[in-house]
Amino acid sequence: MSLSSKFFDRIRIARPGQPKPASTGLGPCQWKGCENDATHRAPMGRKREGEFFRFCFEHVTLYNRTYNYFSGLDDDTVARFQKDALTGHRPTWGLGVNRAGEAPPDFGPAATGSARIRARMTGQSAAGRQVRKPRPLEQKALDDLGLPHSANPETVKARYKELVKRHHPDANGGDRSTEDRLRRIIQAYKVLKQAGLC
Repeated sequence: MSLSSKFFDRIRIARPGQPKPASTGLGPCQWKGCENDATHRAPMGRKREGEFFRFCFEHVTLYNRTYNYFSGLDDDTVARFQKDALTGHRPTWGLGVNRAGEAPPDFGPAATGSARIRARMTGQSAAGRQVRKPRPLEQKALDDLGLPHSANPETVKARYKELVKRHHPDANGGDRSTEDRLRRIIQAYKVLKQAGLC
Protein backbone atom coordinates (compact mmCIF):
# COMPACT_ATOMS: atom_id res chain seq x y z
CA MET A 1 0.00 0.00 0.00
CA SER A 2 1.32 3.42 -0.95
CA LEU A 3 1.18 6.25 1.59
CA SER A 4 0.96 8.75 -1.24
CA SER A 5 -2.42 7.35 -2.37
CA LYS A 6 -5.12 9.94 -3.14
CA PHE A 7 -7.47 8.14 -0.73
CA PHE A 8 -5.26 8.57 2.34
CA ASP A 9 -4.08 12.15 1.77
CA ARG A 10 -7.06 13.60 3.55
CA ILE A 11 -6.82 11.47 6.71
CA ARG A 12 -3.06 11.57 7.24
CA ILE A 13 -1.79 13.68 10.12
CA ALA A 14 0.53 16.43 8.95
CA ARG A 15 4.16 16.08 10.01
CA PRO A 16 5.90 18.86 11.93
CA GLY A 17 7.24 21.53 9.61
CA GLN A 18 4.59 20.92 6.96
CA PRO A 19 2.30 23.85 6.06
CA LYS A 20 -1.08 24.15 7.81
CA PRO A 21 -4.09 22.85 5.89
CA ALA A 22 -6.20 25.30 3.93
CA SER A 23 -8.60 27.52 5.90
CA THR A 24 -12.13 26.29 6.51
CA GLY A 25 -13.62 29.59 5.39
CA LEU A 26 -15.11 30.50 8.79
CA GLY A 27 -12.38 33.04 9.51
CA PRO A 28 -10.35 33.54 12.71
CA CYS A 29 -11.45 32.25 16.11
CA GLN A 30 -13.65 34.75 17.98
CA TRP A 31 -12.23 33.83 21.40
CA LYS A 32 -10.41 36.81 22.83
CA GLY A 33 -6.67 36.56 22.15
CA CYS A 34 -6.88 33.46 19.91
CA GLU A 35 -5.46 33.62 16.39
CA ASN A 36 -6.29 30.07 15.24
CA ASP A 37 -8.71 29.37 12.42
CA ALA A 38 -12.34 28.98 13.39
CA THR A 39 -13.22 25.40 12.54
CA HIS A 40 -16.44 25.08 14.57
CA ARG A 41 -19.66 26.98 15.14
CA ALA A 42 -21.31 27.46 18.56
CA PRO A 43 -24.87 28.75 19.14
CA MET A 44 -25.20 32.27 20.53
CA GLY A 45 -28.14 31.38 22.76
CA ARG A 46 -31.78 32.03 23.42
CA LYS A 47 -33.54 34.68 21.29
CA ARG A 48 -30.64 34.44 18.80
CA GLU A 49 -31.45 31.12 17.17
CA GLY A 50 -29.64 30.60 13.88
CA GLU A 51 -26.72 32.84 14.90
CA PHE A 52 -23.35 31.34 15.80
CA PHE A 53 -19.96 32.18 17.26
CA ARG A 54 -16.92 30.89 15.35
CA PHE A 55 -14.31 29.13 17.48
CA CYS A 56 -11.33 26.84 17.10
CA PHE A 57 -11.65 23.30 18.47
CA GLU A 58 -10.06 24.11 21.83
CA HIS A 59 -12.31 27.09 22.52
CA VAL A 60 -15.53 25.53 21.23
CA THR A 61 -15.08 22.71 23.79
CA LEU A 62 -14.60 25.28 26.58
CA TYR A 63 -17.67 27.20 25.41
CA ASN A 64 -19.83 24.06 25.21
CA ARG A 65 -18.97 23.05 28.79
CA THR A 66 -20.60 26.19 30.18
CA TYR A 67 -23.33 26.74 27.57
CA ASN A 68 -26.87 26.73 28.98
CA TYR A 69 -29.78 27.67 26.73
CA PHE A 70 -32.05 28.32 29.74
CA SER A 71 -29.65 30.44 31.82
CA GLY A 72 -31.44 33.22 33.67
CA LEU A 73 -34.90 31.57 33.51
CA ASP A 74 -36.87 30.21 36.47
CA ASP A 75 -38.02 26.57 36.65
CA ASP A 76 -41.65 27.33 35.71
CA THR A 77 -40.60 29.10 32.51
CA VAL A 78 -38.28 26.23 31.57
CA ALA A 79 -41.03 23.65 32.20
CA ARG A 80 -43.52 25.69 30.12
CA PHE A 81 -40.99 25.98 27.28
CA GLN A 82 -40.31 22.23 27.32
CA LYS A 83 -44.06 21.46 27.31
CA ASP A 84 -44.64 23.83 24.38
CA ALA A 85 -41.68 22.28 22.54
CA LEU A 86 -43.63 18.99 22.32
CA THR A 87 -46.05 20.66 19.89
CA GLY A 88 -43.46 22.81 18.14
CA HIS A 89 -44.61 25.91 20.06
CA ARG A 90 -47.90 25.87 18.13
CA PRO A 91 -51.27 26.44 19.86
CA THR A 92 -53.42 23.39 20.50
CA TRP A 93 -57.10 22.92 21.30
CA GLY A 94 -59.02 20.13 22.96
CA LEU A 95 -60.97 17.69 20.81
CA GLY A 96 -64.45 18.87 19.86
CA VAL A 97 -63.74 22.52 20.58
CA ASN A 98 -64.83 24.98 17.92
CA ARG A 99 -62.77 28.13 18.37
CA ALA A 100 -64.95 30.17 15.99
CA GLY A 101 -68.31 29.12 17.43
CA GLU A 102 -69.88 29.28 20.85
CA ALA A 103 -71.19 26.48 23.03
CA PRO A 104 -74.95 25.88 22.74
CA PRO A 105 -77.04 27.25 25.61
CA ASP A 106 -77.90 24.78 28.36
CA PHE A 107 -81.59 25.20 29.18
CA GLY A 108 -84.78 23.20 29.31
CA PRO A 109 -85.10 19.42 29.70
CA ALA A 110 -82.37 18.76 27.13
CA ALA A 111 -79.85 20.52 29.35
CA THR A 112 -79.72 17.73 31.90
CA GLY A 113 -79.41 15.12 29.16
CA SER A 114 -76.66 17.02 27.34
CA ALA A 115 -74.85 17.63 30.62
CA ARG A 116 -75.06 13.90 31.36
CA ILE A 117 -73.71 13.03 27.89
CA ARG A 118 -70.93 15.62 28.20
CA ALA A 119 -70.04 14.27 31.66
CA ARG A 120 -69.92 10.71 30.32
CA MET A 121 -67.68 11.77 27.40
CA THR A 122 -65.29 13.72 29.63
CA GLY A 123 -65.24 11.07 32.37
CA GLN A 124 -66.81 13.31 35.03
CA SER A 125 -69.75 12.43 37.24
CA ALA A 126 -72.66 14.79 37.77
CA ALA A 127 -71.11 15.79 41.11
CA GLY A 128 -67.92 16.83 39.28
CA ARG A 129 -65.67 14.04 40.54
CA GLN A 130 -63.57 12.00 38.11
CA VAL A 131 -65.19 8.68 37.14
CA ARG A 132 -63.22 5.95 35.40
CA LYS A 133 -64.91 3.43 33.14
CA PRO A 134 -64.44 -0.06 34.65
CA ARG A 135 -62.31 -2.57 32.75
CA PRO A 136 -63.87 -5.85 31.52
CA LEU A 137 -62.74 -7.88 34.56
CA GLU A 138 -64.01 -5.15 36.89
CA GLN A 139 -67.34 -5.05 35.02
CA LYS A 140 -67.72 -8.81 35.47
CA ALA A 141 -66.93 -8.46 39.18
CA LEU A 142 -69.58 -5.73 39.54
CA ASP A 143 -72.06 -7.95 37.67
CA ASP A 144 -71.27 -10.85 40.05
CA LEU A 145 -72.11 -8.56 42.97
CA GLY A 146 -75.25 -7.34 41.18
CA LEU A 147 -74.13 -3.72 41.13
CA PRO A 148 -74.28 -1.04 38.41
CA HIS A 149 -70.97 -0.06 36.78
CA SER A 150 -71.17 3.38 38.41
CA ALA A 151 -71.25 2.00 41.99
CA ASN A 152 -69.18 3.87 44.56
CA PRO A 153 -66.84 2.13 47.07
CA GLU A 154 -69.31 2.34 49.97
CA THR A 155 -72.01 0.61 47.93
CA VAL A 156 -69.58 -2.14 46.88
CA LYS A 157 -68.54 -2.83 50.50
CA ALA A 158 -72.15 -2.85 51.75
CA ARG A 159 -73.28 -5.21 48.97
CA TYR A 160 -70.30 -7.54 49.59
CA LYS A 161 -71.11 -7.81 53.31
CA GLU A 162 -74.78 -8.44 52.55
CA LEU A 163 -74.06 -11.21 50.02
CA VAL A 164 -71.48 -12.94 52.26
CA LYS A 165 -73.95 -13.01 55.14
CA ARG A 166 -76.63 -14.43 52.85
CA HIS A 167 -74.51 -17.16 51.16
CA HIS A 168 -72.13 -18.22 53.96
CA PRO A 169 -72.80 -21.84 55.10
CA ASP A 170 -72.84 -20.77 58.77
CA ALA A 171 -75.59 -18.23 58.06
CA ASN A 172 -77.93 -20.63 56.22
CA GLY A 173 -77.79 -23.68 58.49
CA GLY A 174 -74.81 -25.45 56.91
CA ASP A 175 -76.32 -25.54 53.41
CA ARG A 176 -73.41 -25.85 50.98
CA SER A 177 -75.46 -25.39 47.80
CA THR A 178 -74.46 -21.72 47.49
CA GLU A 179 -70.75 -22.30 48.13
CA ASP A 180 -69.79 -21.66 44.47
CA ARG A 181 -71.74 -18.41 44.50
CA LEU A 182 -69.87 -17.36 47.66
CA ARG A 183 -66.52 -18.07 46.01
CA ARG A 184 -67.48 -15.88 43.01
CA ILE A 185 -68.55 -13.08 45.37
CA ILE A 186 -65.26 -13.20 47.31
CA GLN A 187 -63.23 -13.31 44.07
CA ALA A 188 -65.20 -10.37 42.64
CA TYR A 189 -64.56 -8.32 45.78
CA LYS A 190 -60.81 -9.08 45.61
CA VAL A 191 -60.72 -7.90 41.97
CA LEU A 192 -62.50 -4.67 42.86
CA LYS A 193 -60.29 -4.10 45.88
CA GLN A 194 -57.10 -4.53 43.82
CA ALA A 195 -58.52 -2.11 41.23
CA GLY A 196 -59.09 0.48 43.98
CA LEU A 197 -62.88 0.52 43.55
CA CYS A 198 -63.55 -0.38 47.18
